[in-house]
Formats: sequence, C-alpha cells, structure tokens
Amino acid sequence: MSEGKYGKILTIILGIVVIAVLILLGFLGYDVYRKKTIDKDTSKALDDFDTKLNSIARNDTVENVELPDIDLPTVENVTTNTNTTGGNSSGNATKRVQYKGYNVDGKIQIPAINLEYPILEKVTPSSIEAAVAILYSANGLNQPGNTVISGHNYRNGSFFGNNDKLKLGDKVYITDNSGTKLKYNIYNIYETSPDDGDFIMRETNGKREISLSTCTDDSSKRLIILAREEGK
Repeated sequence: MSEGKYGKILTIILGIVVIAVLILLGFLGYDVYRKKTIDKDTSKALDDFDTKLNSIARNDTVENVELPDIDLPTVENVTTNTNTTGGNSSGNATKRVQYKGYNVDGKIQIPAINLEYPILEKVTPSSIEAAVAILYSANGLNQPGNTVISGHNYRNGSFFGNNDKLKLGDKVYITDNSGTKLKYNIYNIYETSPDDGDFIMRETNGKREISLSTCTDDSSKRLIILAREEGK
C-alpha cells in the first residue's frame, strides 16, 4: 500500500474519530444543559411551594377547644378518599401551587442522593418530563396506605436517575400541602418486570408507606423502592 493511500485512510479514520467525539460531547453538553434547566425550573416550583406553606403557617391559628365525644364511622362505612393532596382539608391547603400546568401536591427530599423535587398530582407523559408525579395514592400523601411516586431515570441524574444508589435504611422525606413533613425509612429495594404492578395497590396494614418507581438504566426492568414511616 502506497504512502498516499495509507495517509488517506488515516485521515478518514481521524475524521470519523473527531466526529464521534464531537457527537459525544454534544450529548454530554445537552445532558448538562437539561439538568441545569430542570434544576432551575423545579427550584422555582419548590420556592413557590415553601412560600405557600409559610403563608399557611402565618395565617392559620389553632385554638385549643374541647371536642365533643362523637362516634367515628367504621372502616366499612367510609368511602376511600383518592384525593392526593395529603394533610388536612383546610381552605388554605386546597390552594395548591401550579407547575407546568399541574398541581403540586407535595415535595420529596432524599438527602442520601441530594434529591429534592416537587411532587405533581398525577403521572402523564408531560408531568414526568417536568418533575416526579403520583402514579397512585390510596388516601393522599402522608396518609395511611400506599402512595406510588414515579420519576424518570435520566443519565444526568435528574429525577430518579440516582435511585440505584440508595440503600436500605436511607431516609425519604415527604412534605404535603398541609405542611406536614414525614420521614420514611427504605426497607426494600428490588427490580421487577415493567408489567408487574403488585407494588401499586399493596396492603400496608394501616401504615403510611411510599413506593418509588423508575426504570433501570437499560429500561428493561423497573426499580422499586419501598419506604415506611419511621417508627411505625
């Protein structure tokens, strides 16, 4: 092979390598840009949510009153409450913050992976592009029963992209629209098939539990994390 042909081949190979590197840098740059955009947008939603809770704390005054004895209804006579707002039902609690066209039902914090996001009212293709969202809730955030919170697993670490780093015993904090903040302990982590929904409407025996759902890195399975209110 002549030196001219050899040089042309090397030039072509070098060109291919340069193009591949530029494409890779483009992907990485987009990931960084997207994460910064998500962090900026969700930070504003969290600030609005916290401001609303602070307003409730300032405006609501609770008086000590003697409550009359009443007969509480049995479980059989109570209709399941599917409202996901959580906490109490005061007038202020119903004035929810809006983010990307969805109600913000709460806030999730996981210190072990430096996670803090608003929790949107329901899962739709657009809501889980904007934040994490409620897939199912038996009785509302921080209420007895199971609440499933879903989020994408982005390679830039946004939303539930670092959930695979969580360990048994790590803490999850959920703040609802009434300002109630509860601590949950992670007690089970497992992978399952995408069509397995047993974790959704599971029985909690009256305990407050949450289930975090996302896909694995290769999207072939779902990563499920179960957590229970601390001390319960």
